[in-house]
Amino acid sequence: MLYIIRASVRTFVECRTSKFSTRQSLCRFAGLGWTTRGVSSSTKKYKRQKDPARQFPELEDRSDDHYRKIKHVNPYQRTYDILTSDVKNFYKSVKSKINRGEPQESRGSSMDSRNRPEKIWPSYCDVLVVGGGVMGSSVAYHLKERALQGLNVVVVEHDSTYKKASTVLSVGGIRQQFSVPENIQLSMYGVEFLRKSKSLLAVEGMDPPDIQFNPHGYLTLASEAGIQQLIENYNLQREMGAKVDFLSAVKLKQRFPWLNTDGVEAGVIGLENEGWFDPWSLLFSLKRKAVSLGAQYVTGKVTGLNSELQDEMILEGVAMSNIRHIKSAEVTLPNGEKHSINFSILVVAAGAWSSEVGHLVGIGDGDGIMSFPVPVEPRKRYVYCVHAPNGPGLNSPLVIDPNGTYFRREGLGGLYLCGQSPKEVNEPSIDNLEVDYEYFEDEVWPTIAHRVPSFENLKLHTSWAGYYDYNTFDQNGIVGLHPLFSNMFLTTGFSGHGIQQAPGVGRAVMECILQGEYCTINLERLGFDRIIANTPLFEKNIV
Repeated sequence: MLYIIRASVRTFVECRTSKFSTRQSLCRFAGLGWTTRGVSSSTKKYKRQKDPARQFPELEDRSDDHYRKIKHVNPYQRTYDILTSDVKNFYKSVKSKINRGEPQESRGSSMDSRNRPEKIWPSYCDVLVVGGGVMGSSVAYHLKERALQGLNVVVVEHDSTYKKASTVLSVGGIRQQFSVPENIQLSMYGVEFLRKSKSLLAVEGMDPPDIQFNPHGYLTLASEAGIQQLIENYNLQREMGAKVDFLSAVKLKQRFPWLNTDGVEAGVIGLENEGWFDPWSLLFSLKRKAVSLGAQYVTGKVTGLNSELQDEMILEGVAMSNIRHIKSAEVTLPNGEKHSINFSILVVAAGAWSSEVGHLVGIGDGDGIMSFPVPVEPRKRYVYCVHAPNGPGLNSPLVIDPNGTYFRREGLGGLYLCGQSPKEVNEPSIDNLEVDYEYFEDEVWPTIAHRVPSFENLKLHTSWAGYYDYNTFDQNGIVGLHPLFSNMFLTTGFSGHGIQQAPGVGRAVMECILQGEYCTINLERLGFDRIIANTPLFEKNIV
C-alpha cells in the first residue's frame, strides 16, 4: 500500500490513507510495537542485570573505557551471551584463586581494575538522545520515569565535564513574562517541577537535590517606545494564569526606592513562581535520576547518521519526496574509537550545535524541503559578576532594563550578576569563550549604574561566557517530529530560555514518543513545519 504524507504546517506528519491513528502510525513508522501502555520495546523481553558497584556512573569521565563487541541476533540473545560469559569468567577467576591459595575478596570490597567487567557498548537502544545537557537529560528522565524497564534510552554527550555546556554557564533565571502562550505554559510547569524536585529527582541512598530556587521575581521595565508591547505581554500572561503585576513609574519608585525611573514608563513584576536557581544542580539531578532509572550516558560525539527511504511513504509538497527513517548512528569516542548504535527513535538535543547533527542526514544540503537547515547557531553571551556592597539588597528582583541589560543578586555577600545581549551587527566571535571586558565598561556598567546609582562604585569580581542555542528564524524553540524523518525529534533553538523550559519540553517529547501526541501543553506551533512554511512565531521578550 502506498502511503502519501502531506507536509502540514500545523500538525505532525499525517498518513492520508493509513487506517492507523496518529499515535499508532508514529510508533509503527518508528519501529516500536504498540501496546495499551503506549510502548512495547525490544528490551521488554529480558531484565537487565545491574552491578551495584556501578549503579550511578553518570558523572565520571569514562573516556578511556573500552567496549566489548558482542555479535547477536537480538537483544535477548545478546544479554544471554554476555551474562553467560561473565558468570563463566567469574567462576574461573574464583576457582583459580582457590587453587593458588589466594584469599577471596570480601563482599562489598572494591574489585581490582584488571578483573573489573568490561563496559558493554550499547549496540541497540529504543531512544537515542544526542546531547546530555539539561534538555537531553530532561527527555531521558521523563522517558525513563514513565516507561522504566519498558524503554531502553541512551544519551550521547560530547563534553562529559560540561565545561562549555550552555546549561551550567547560564544565569539560571525562570519567568513567565513571555509573549508566546506556549513559552508561558512551559515555564509555569518548569517552576512547578523545581518546587517538587526534591521528591521528583530523589535517588535512594543519596542526598536529595538542592536546586536553590530563589523566588524573587523578574522586573521588566519599558520605555515609552516599548510600553504597548509590555501591556500586551502583561495581558497575555495574566490570561494564562501567571501571577504578575503592572506598576507605573510612580509605583515602581515607591516599591523600589533604589531604582532610577528616568526613561521608564512602567514595569511588570512577577509576584510568584519567578526568580532564579542553580543550573548545575538541575542538570546534575536530572542526569543522576535518569541514570538511576536505567538511562545510559555515553561520552562521545555523533559523527554519522544512516537513514533509509520509506518506499511506502512519500511527502507531498514542493516536490514529491520520500520520507526517511534514520536507522543508526556512528559515535566517535574521545580516544578516537568509532562505534555504531542502532535505534528506533532519535532525539536531537544538541543545543547550539543541533544544526551539525541535522547536516549528518542532509538537512540543509539538499533540494526542496531538505534545503531548509535547522536554523540554530551558537551565540556567545557574557556574564559579569560584580561586587556592590551598597547595592539594592535582598528585595531586588532580576531587573531587565528597557535596552535589554539585566542584573540580579547572587547570594548574600553583595554580589550581582549582570549582562546584555549585543546588537546583531556586534555579535562576538564564537571561536572561544574569552570575555570582552571592554563590552562591560562601555555597555553593561553604564546602563546598570544609571538604573541603580549605587552600582557606580561597583568592582568587577569575576566573569565568564557561554553559548545561546540561538534560533535565527524567530528566537523560539523548535520542538517535535521533523516532517521529513519518521523518527527524528528536535528540541533546540530556545535562544536563552531553554534552561527554564527543559522540564516541560522533556515531558512534551516523552508524550509524543510514548503516546503519539501532546497531552498537556500543545507545542505543535513550535514544530519545524513553521520554518518550511516561513511562518515565524516570534518571541518578543528575549533577554
